[in-house]
Amino acid sequence: MAAVVLASNILVQFPLNDWLTWGAITYPVAFLVSELVNRAHGPLQARRVAWVGFAVAVAASLVLAPVRIAIASGTAFLLSQWLDIGVFDRLRHGTWWRAPLVATLLAAVLDTAVFWSIAFAGTSDPWITWALGDLGVKLGLAVALLLPFRLLIGRQLAPPRRAA
Repeated sequence: MAAVVLASNILVQFPLNDWLTWGAITYPVAFLVSELVNRAHGPLQARRVAWVGFAVAVAASLVLAPVRIAIASGTAFLLSQWLDIGVFDRLRHGTWWRAPLVATLLAAVLDTAVFWSIAFAGTSDPWITWALGDLGVKLGLAVALLLPFRLLIGRQLAPPRRAA
């Protein structure tokens, strides 16, 4: 988790174009990590993983990224992870794809709004278009990451084998 957040904090400083930064491509993996932990070990353990990821990533980001980005990232990360974990836990017993998809979509919207408004508001950077591009990628990856999620939890969902 910490590696994903740290990489995203560094990569968000490098735009691909006026609509997207490299950080948008790496950050959605953080939601996948928390949802896999949540599915396997429950929301309490997922929150622990989020806290550890937060602490390590923010500490490293304060050294490797501007303070404004570290603060924005930490704030957005905690708020969006708490939302992701809570929504996932409430929906976990339904269809296998509903919990990760709905939780990630809602958390991505919150994360994007909080991060970009703290990190870049008041700058001359095209942060609103970066935020829109970032959100679009997060939403697209929310759908794309359903396949790895399903493959990684497949054994947990398989019915028990009957003895012959």
